[in-house]
Amino acid sequence: MNENEYNRCVDELMLQIEDSIEDSLVDIDCENSNGILTLTVETNGSQIILSRQAASREVWLAARSGGFHFVLKDSIWRDTKTDETLDNRLQQAVKLQADEFVDFNL
Repeated sequence: MNENEYNRCVDELMLQIEDSIEDSLVDIDCENSNGILTLTVETNGSQIILSRQAASREVWLAARSGGFHFVLKDSIWRDTKTDETLDNRLQQAVKLQADEFVDFNL
């Protein structure tokens, strides 16, 4: 995948995440700036951060549960170590930090 394709895929991913948060009506604020999507839980101020890593063609997720790296495999973002999907890991992070369920369906 070239850099333009990667950037298009990540832009689409971040928009899908923002839309999922907005559609779920949970108390989480989304801020997208310079390739970093910050999800802030309104009730406790905790954050979940997704960032694009163009050099490695990865998306990184930072949450209370740890840091995770994801690559796009067969149109699905998967953890580079465990092969877990990004939407599953993100659902777990939101449940842990906001005690809410969001169906990301990425």
